[in-house]
Amino acid sequence: MAAGAHRLSRSPEETAAIARAKARLDTLALYPWPVRVGRVRILHTPWLFRLPWFRRFHGYTMWPLILLARPVASVSDDLIVHELCHVWQMQHRPFAMPLSYLWQGYRDNPHEIEARAAAERTRPG
Repeated sequence: MAAGAHRLSRSPEETAAIARAKARLDTLALYPWPVRVGRVRILHTPWLFRLPWFRRFHGYTMWPLILLARPVASVSDDLIVHELCHVWQMQHRPFAMPLSYLWQGYRDNPHEIEARAAAERTRPG
């Protein structure tokens, strides 16, 4: 391995959750290329979700990081799909996507609507 390079150390649950979510998103043609998951990590950060701004969320995405209030094994695949869709959005719009929340808010933000729809449209059965 080259100097400065590192390997992701994912748990089996994290690896499986990312793979399931990617498989669901790969059925959609929302962007020119599929979501890239090589650097995606899912981290359980309960302390973050105790902060006032984050209390209303179950998950939060910061570029390749998906932060969860609960352990990955205890959250729904729909939540992982939703958050991985945000990763995908940022892979295509790395600045415009996060900044859109400043002028479009949360609930009616097109990126939120798209992520919710992605989870709904790809839900099995």
